[in-house]
Amino acid sequence: MIDYPHLLCLYQRMPVWWRWFYWTCPVAWTLYGLVASQYGDVEDVLEDYGGSVKQYVKDYLGIRHDFLGVAAGVILVFPILFACIFAISIKVLNFQKR
Repeated sequence: MIDYPHLLCLYQRMPVWWRWFYWTCPVAWTLYGLVASQYGDVEDVLEDYGGSVKQYVKDYLGIRHDFLGVAAGVILVFPILFACIFAISIKVLNFQKR
C-alpha cells in the first residue's frame, strides 16, 4: 500500500521558517480547498484509522471543512490582486518618455 499523504509537504511537517510561504502560496490554498471540499464532510469509517474520513483529514492533514469559505475567498483574491498590481504597474511605468 502506498501512503500518499507523505507525498505532500504538510504544514505540520514544514520547517518553521517556511510556514509563511504556505499561507502565501495559491497552490497550497487550492489543495487545501480541494481536500476540504471532497473529503472534509465524509463520515465513512476508515478501518485502519478507526475514525471517520472527516476526523482523519482534520487530525492528520490539519484541514477543516469549515475553513472552506476562506480558502475559496483567498483563491479568488489572488488573481484579482495580481491583475490590479499589473494594471497599476503598466500605468505607472511608462518607458517611452520623450
